[in-house]
Amino acid sequence: MIKVLIADDHPVVRQGLKQIIEETTDITVGGDASDGVDLLKKVRSGRWDAVLMDMAMPGTSGLDLLKQIKSENPKLPVLVLTVYSEDQYAIRVLQAGASGYLTKGCPPNEVIDAIRKVAGGGKYITESLAEKLAVRLDDDGTKSPHELLSDREYQVLCMIASGKTVSEIGHKLRLSVKTISTYRSRVLVKMKLKNNAQLTQYAVHSNLVE
Repeated sequence: MIKVLIADDHPVVRQGLKQIIEETTDITVGGDASDGVDLLKKVRSGRWDAVLMDMAMPGTSGLDLLKQIKSENPKLPVLVLTVYSEDQYAIRVLQAGASGYLTKGCPPNEVIDAIRKVAGGGKYITESLAEKLAVRLDDDGTKSPHELLSDREYQVLCMIASGKTVSEIGHKLRLSVKTISTYRSRVLVKMKLKNNAQLTQYAVHSNLVE
């Protein structure tokens, strides 16, 4: 029996995933978490075959949570199920150690297939994501400006482009306004942009925000 830990801040999503999984005979939901603190606590206190987690939860960011989980338990498969499109976070999530990436628009049977795949030691990616990875391998080494950013800088870029203020970003990432402003400045310099308007225009054009 595959024992899964579900992490999502929306009760209706957690309940829906439980119902989907309960229809199987080989997977069981051993627990769930509504925020990053609870997720880390349960990962540390239990034995799991896989973690199914959202990228956007209260407290620590999804990327930071993923890195923390993988640093403490490198062999634990983590499957990301999120509203963020593949263009936004998929490649960074896989680079951070995730075993798979799905968007919440996928059919229920795909979630089940993905859980089985990662719990068995494999990787689960969609055909569209596989194509993106192939293109990335086949390119001439030239990266898009946003690919030159660190994970934290990229998070700040996406949050600014989605309309959040420096204060809101600082609260979400648990960092000072001064620190967020520093990251913003780095983003503008690295991407050779002048202001938030240009940054937002770039993010929208590159499908980095919905």
